[in-house]
Amino acid sequence: MKLLQFKQSDQLRLGVQVDLGIIDIKMASQALDIPTPLSIEEVIRGGKTALAELQAVIEAVVANNNHMYVLQDTTFAYAPVVSSPQKMICVGLNYRKHAEETKAEIPTSPILFNKFANALSAHGDEVELPLTSNEVDYEAELAIIIGKTAKNIEEADALDYVFGYSCANDLSARNLQRRTSQWMLGKSCDGFAPIGPYIVTADEVNDPDKLTISCRVNGVQKQHSNTEDMIFSCRSIISYISKHMTLVPGDIILTGTPEGVVIGYPRDQRVYLKSGDVVTVEIEQLGELTVTMR
Repeated sequence: MKLLQFKQSDQLRLGVQVDLGIIDIKMASQALDIPTPLSIEEVIRGGKTALAELQAVIEAVVANNNHMYVLQDTTFAYAPVVSSPQKMICVGLNYRKHAEETKAEIPTSPILFNKFANALSAHGDEVELPLTSNEVDYEAELAIIIGKTAKNIEEADALDYVFGYSCANDLSARNLQRRTSQWMLGKSCDGFAPIGPYIVTADEVNDPDKLTISCRVNGVQKQHSNTEDMIFSCRSIISYISKHMTLVPGDIILTGTPEGVVIGYPRDQRVYLKSGDVVTVEIEQLGELTVTMR
């Protein structure tokens, strides 16, 4: 299932992407008199029961080929796939070739840092370039959305706690990131965590550690890799974090970026993002996430 949030008439609404288009869940649920969750938070907390209720609405709409409740993405604005995660945890230097291009040592434990909710942005958004940086870099990443409370879990069980996956862009102001030993300032500017366009539920992703991942800037490919190059797998990341802090439904984990980022180039060849640049992250099975820098 492909779940998303969108804004229409100043309302935040839940949608599901199907072949017909995007089903407005509130409209369909009320018209068809089928009870179902009406927000992404309710779906994540509700687990399998909530997904089954959503599936009943989807089947009713599709079976009748009813376009009354189906929107096209030109008629609304996407919203971040999760509105208010308790935590956004990111993993640094988690691809071997990326660590090599930045001449960093291969980590022996996951390098963790954080973003905050102010950094959330959505597919189709314009992301403001901060006045304090002219060194904003792109980073294509796989996002994990946690579906169940996870504390002290083992790697073998870790994927059972995943609600779904999404595309993400860990936008980074490199001069601010270098300012101190802590990376947070360069990672948490407004809009610096685009995630979307939707969450693909875990049952539809065969193996999150074997997904093609890429990034394009103005149509030119800058990154192209596979999540199998990750140093720490999705399983190991979730397990590791859960042994230090409790993960709760709706938490987001960004799993690191592959090689090809601007900072990996020789200094005289670095071309950072500028106003008007269109940045697209694409991940196999998860779609494309596009934002424009302003």
